Amino acid sequence: MIRENSRDQWVRSPKPNPRAVLRLFCFPYAGGSDVTFRTWPMELPPGVEVCGIQLPGHGSRVSEALFDRVEPLVNALAPMLVPYLDRPFAFFGHSMGAIIGFEVARRLRRDCAREPDYLFVSGRPAPQLPDVERRTFDLPEPEFLDELRRLNGTPKEVLEHPELLQLTLPIIRADFALCQNYRYESEAPLNCPILAFGGVGDDEVSHEQLHAWSEQTAASFSQRMFPGDHFFLISARAALLKTLSGVLEQLITRQNVNLPASLTH
Repeated sequence: MIRENSRDQWVRSPKPNPRAVLRLFCFPYAGGSDVTFRTWPMELPPGVEVCGIQLPGHGSRVSEALFDRVEPLVNALAPMLVPYLDRPFAFFGHSMGAIIGFEVARRLRRDCAREPDYLFVSGRPAPQLPDVERRTFDLPEPEFLDELRRLNGTPKEVLEHPELLQLTLPIIRADFALCQNYRYESEAPLNCPILAFGGVGDDEVSHEQLHAWSEQTAASFSQRMFPGDHFFLISARAALLKTLSGVLEQLITRQNVNLPASLTH
């Protein structure tokens, strides 16, 4: 069941949990949606409420205008999360989602002095590194399709179905533009711990580029590599969720000490 009263449908909880100790907000990769996270509640600790972020122009919001820049998206999204911050929370983002989650965390710190209890970043170089990503969002269609095949994240059924492809390409192009036009602005490191996930066979993100996320936290940093390419999020899903569960269990145990009585009775 999806909450029908979600603020502007930004936050989609596949399994609402009013007694959750902690909310995990999940930010999708380019071309993705909250569907990626629909089954996560079944594989994460029961004290976690998974909240997939549904971006305009994606999934059930396909009729809405797409964002192709990070700053306007963050400006629109961050205030929508504030009503959900009535308990501890963590952010998870893969690829494009890692940058969005990071920038939303910084925006919440500026606007309401709140930060996630943990930031999980996946499949994305640290934001302060020089931008070496090739500009691909405005390639002619044949070359753009070659790029999608190389990245191995677009379902074969979409690539081989002309009507589906024409619906999907504008979404992916806008998301690629969002990522490739992103410009990092220096701020103080976050106070929450960061755990960076990567794929051993990911040609897009090196071990060193992931480790550079350590500069973005004044707390602890750790890194975990999984078998697979850029979309190890899917191919190594079970191992990733097992690691995520272990960290979330520790967070829940810690938070239980200071939970409001309304959440413990």
